[in-house]
Amino acid sequence: MAIVTVNGLCMEFGEQKLFDGMTFEIQENDRIGLIGVNGCGKTTLFKLLTGEYYQTKGSIVLNKNASIGYMEQHVCRNLERSAYDEVMTVFSELIEMERELDFLNAKISGKCENLGELIERQSFLNDEFTRRGGLTCRARARSALLGLGFDDEQIRLPISALSGGQRAKLQLAKLLLCGANFLLLDEPTNHLDTHSVEWLEEYLINSKCAYLIISHDRYFLDKTTSKTFELENKKMTVYKGNYTAYLPQKAERRLSEQRVYDNTMKEINRLEGIIEQQRRWNREKNIKTAESKQKVIDRLSENLKKPENLPTAMSFGLDIKNQSGEDVLEVDKISLGFGSEPLFENVSMEVHRGEKIFILGPNGCGKTSLLRTLLGQYHAQSGRIKYGVGVKTGYYDQIQTGMDSEKSIFEEMADSFPAMTNTEIRSTLARFLFKNDDVFKPLSTLSGGERAKVLLTKLMLGKFNFLMLDEPTNHLDIISCEALEQALKEYEGTLLIVSHDRYLINSLADKIYYLTPTGIEIFEGNYDAFLEKFKPFQTERKPPEEQPEKQTEYKNKKERDALRRKMKARLSKVEVEIAEKENLLNDLNAEMNSPEVSSDYEKMLELTNKIDEEQRKLESLYSEWEELSEYF
Repeated sequence: MAIVTVNGLCMEFGEQKLFDGMTFEIQENDRIGLIGVNGCGKTTLFKLLTGEYYQTKGSIVLNKNASIGYMEQHVCRNLERSAYDEVMTVFSELIEMERELDFLNAKISGKCENLGELIERQSFLNDEFTRRGGLTCRARARSALLGLGFDDEQIRLPISALSGGQRAKLQLAKLLLCGANFLLLDEPTNHLDTHSVEWLEEYLINSKCAYLIISHDRYFLDKTTSKTFELENKKMTVYKGNYTAYLPQKAERRLSEQRVYDNTMKEINRLEGIIEQQRRWNREKNIKTAESKQKVIDRLSENLKKPENLPTAMSFGLDIKNQSGEDVLEVDKISLGFGSEPLFENVSMEVHRGEKIFILGPNGCGKTSLLRTLLGQYHAQSGRIKYGVGVKTGYYDQIQTGMDSEKSIFEEMADSFPAMTNTEIRSTLARFLFKNDDVFKPLSTLSGGERAKVLLTKLMLGKFNFLMLDEPTNHLDIISCEALEQALKEYEGTLLIVSHDRYLINSLADKIYYLTPTGIEIFEGNYDAFLEKFKPFQTERKPPEEQPEKQTEYKNKKERDALRRKMKARLSKVEVEIAEKENLLNDLNAEMNSPEVSSDYEKMLELTNKIDEEQRKLESLYSEWEELSEYF
């Protein structure tokens, strides 16, 4: 059954048309990745689905049972509320039911009037409370917060004391717990560390709801999606499978379209040659032949579509000027700290020419600080750092510092590389999609992705033979990530990279260094090989603390009271069912004694079987009533 049906959708902002003729369906349990270049309209599509925007043309039909959850709907408004209480707001109806059940339990225990009505209301609420997950809502809220990287102390903090990233995680937790059966997730991994991303992956994989995900995290898309929607050239194309499965399908589709186009154009050109020849002869028979061939051309041209151009992507390579020696970097037992506590210590590593090494570790373990220590920006408190012969180092800073924001892009490049001519600078910047007047944009006005491209331009022109890169894909869309990945694959120098991009790590890494407070653990191979070997990565998050005795006792009492209410409600219901069965049997016996039935053997047999069946049900109800009565 379709949750959403979209037909002929068109969206325009003034003269800008984002997409046209978009048609697709989203079924129950569909797990879809939505991809496309920045600015193609992905987030706009989300806002059309939620009703925040209204389409120019076409229709969006939601199933009457569809309940949409969108992260922007779950903002944190009360900054004095604790993180846990904020997440529990999504269960406000369940909490209200629980209060009413406690009230009803007290009233019933007091043997007040209209007892039957109260018991009936209690039974209904109890069933509804259980059906909607009331018994587990608190545990699920706490589990979601722990899974997203909060600890027990942070759960109790007011929202005003949380960072922007933690507030984003709160919104994500509320979205996941809100009970919607169709989730819209816009870059859900942006503020998550690797552990939290893996928790989110497992949550979505085990979820029973449909979801549509916008993400530049290709590894995340591979793990969580089984269908891919691509928004390109104002149109939507649907592919089976996850991101990795989509890539060869797209290549094959474009190749097929190009072949059809080329073959059709070849045939049209052949026919046009025949027409030209026939018209030169200019006889009646030749004219008729030319007219006939022209009709064929018209028919072929009518349905012919030229394959649309792919979105423009960065196109660059990372060359080196001179080869370094075999030994690029040697690090012997360095340590670093700020204040009395060390950030890391006893870090040793060897980096050899041509190696592609990734540094992994939990957030806050000092990966960026390690790179800056190797570069001499921080001073190691102990140990030794030695570079090899002929090593020329380039650095990509994830914070994107080191550029004068008052300068334009062109001025930054001209000052950094004074030997280049204006034409050479413009030509180079065009490879990174800075064309025409874009080159004169002030650096202060650039997006994170545009600043990243400026930094990559400087790395390319530097021709370094040893690159240290700190989260190089953080601000890039998928198509730019692919261009960078290809450039790094073909790079003949040495790489030392800090990254959370598991797809990039899988594609490039031949070695992984895992940074801990007491040193570095070395793993050969890519990310998948690392996961197989590094078991603590799966279990290092400490288990939830044991609940205090009083809290456990309170929880047990709540569970006992809930069970007692449920059993009492069931006892009342059984008594009603027994009375109904007894009345039904009386009616059946009366019917059995009527003259019409007693003279008809088939009717008598049918009624006898029915009486036996109802009698068995009645005896079962008597047994259940006796068991329940023992508790009261």
